[in-house]
Amino acid sequence: MQDKTYSVTQAGPLLPFLLEQMGGRSRNSVKSLLTRGQVQVNGATVTRHDHPLEPGQTVTIRPRGTRGEAAPFPILYEDGRILVIDKPAGLLSMASDRERVRTAYHMATDYVRRTNPAGRVFIVHRLDRDTSGVLLFAKDGDTKRAYQDSWDSLVHRRGYLAVVEGRPPRQADTIRTLLRENAAHKVYSVSSGGKEAITHYTTLCAGKKYTLLEVELQTGRKNQIRTHFSQLGCPVAGDRAYGAATDPLGRLCLHAHELILTDPFTGQAQTFRSEAPGSFARLAR
Repeated sequence: MQDKTYSVTQAGPLLPFLLEQMGGRSRNSVKSLLTRGQVQVNGATVTRHDHPLEPGQTVTIRPRGTRGEAAPFPILYEDGRILVIDKPAGLLSMASDRERVRTAYHMATDYVRRTNPAGRVFIVHRLDRDTSGVLLFAKDGDTKRAYQDSWDSLVHRRGYLAVVEGRPPRQADTIRTLLRENAAHKVYSVSSGGKEAITHYTTLCAGKKYTLLEVELQTGRKNQIRTHFSQLGCPVAGDRAYGAATDPLGRLCLHAHELILTDPFTGQAQTFRSEAPGSFARLAR
């Protein structure tokens, strides 16, 4: 199979465009092309089905076995400046004293060097090892600095999905405390002398043992979500370090599913989303 390229003549989302151009293909088969990283818009791999298209752009379908499919994790977005991945749980964002190779940073570097031997990636923000979801890398130092230097003002939303044990005292609420980290690197709330941490949450569904929450961070402190829900008496499922009694999925039940921010170069809004693990909703039934 050779590359197939289609020209965009009117604005609209990517998936309907592909369905129209690839008549006869089922919706699921077209989605699978996106999932496998076989779709490019103006040469950049795109996996979001709602990626906006503009007139004059080109959409290319690449054969299986091309670079996008070989990526070690799903690619949510890629262009000349940034790479956005869907990090799996259990993978460090960057190297630690104990692990230097099996990290998202190392794997992302290998990925970009498959087509550009001099290519690099730079850490912009991090996710905990056991948290899955949206993780953004820069491809050059200027881009890294542009995002990091104004990160708090650029970011409009950091959305998470969390399965917690039991049920929070309110359907929706805001948790506001001061957080401090002790010598053992555990974060806890204090009455004074800590950094302000603000977490908003809304209940999506609740079962007998677990509750699925939509969580939004107003501040981005280390282990903020884990600390706040432990403090409420409903720790994140699988979070033994913060008091969870159960580990139903063999992982921390925390997923960074949405990041909305402003492109520091164009001023345009950027939205990156990762689908929630299906097991989260099943737990909270």
